[in-house]
Amino acid sequence: MKDDDIDYSDIPELDADFFATARVVVPPGKKQVTVRLDRDVLAWLKAQGRGYQTRINAILRAYYEAHASRGARSRRGQD
Repeated sequence: MKDDDIDYSDIPELDADFFATARVVVPPGKKQVTVRLDRDVLAWLKAQGRGYQTRINAILRAYYEAHASRGARSRRGQD
């Protein structure tokens, strides 16, 4: 889809009030690590195209967010 194909008519303009209360949210920084993956898993991720490391991070983040509410119980060994 090209920008020209997008219908902006139902999106309100951002006015000065929006920018007066807006705040910048900086994503958490990245840390370089070494991880060993099964060959077939890595091959599948790479076969998806460029950005396989970003995809690994997205997969891990989704898992983390889905299970974060259980984190306190897990750390105590109750899960």
